[in-house]
Amino acid sequence: MSEYYHFSEEGQIKEFQPRKSPSFPEEPPYVWAIDRAHSPLYLFPRNCPRIAFWKNVRTKTEDTQTFNVDTRMVIVIENRWVERLKSGVLYQYTFGGDSFKCFDRNAGYYTSRSTVVPTSVQRLERLPQLLEKEGIEIRCLPTLKSLRYEIPSSTLSFSMIRMRNAIE
Repeated sequence: MSEYYHFSEEGQIKEFQPRKSPSFPEEPPYVWAIDRAHSPLYLFPRNCPRIAFWKNVRTKTEDTQTFNVDTRMVIVIENRWVERLKSGVLYQYTFGGDSFKCFDRNAGYYTSRSTVVPTSVQRLERLPQLLEKEGIEIRCLPTLKSLRYEIPSSTLSFSMIRMRNAIE
């Protein structure tokens, strides 16, 4: 059976109710979860804007060199989030996969239209060290503005999360 994850700064959630997502306003209410492979994308404070990118089978060598990608994944955050990342505490909720359907395989998103009760919850600290163990390189910039427009024109796979909170 597959497992999916949800990360939160709240550690006492007993059940997850479907709700609307501001990122996908046209979609019905869902409980959102992420697969194991993409879970490092969520080892950040909830509102932290970030851009992640990684190689795929179509990635051109020039893009790998331009963006200096030599780890599993690179995640870039704004400088103002570094201390919050270092001191952050998250809770990883684990769900059985019975009620979840794939929403976007490339992003690792899975959704359920039903209320979901987690099978376990784990407190996570030392987030930068956890990311390092996962083969993730963290980079920091004053703003994500230019990268936000450069990455989509590359052949790298990417994810942009909480960009509504980024410095413009």
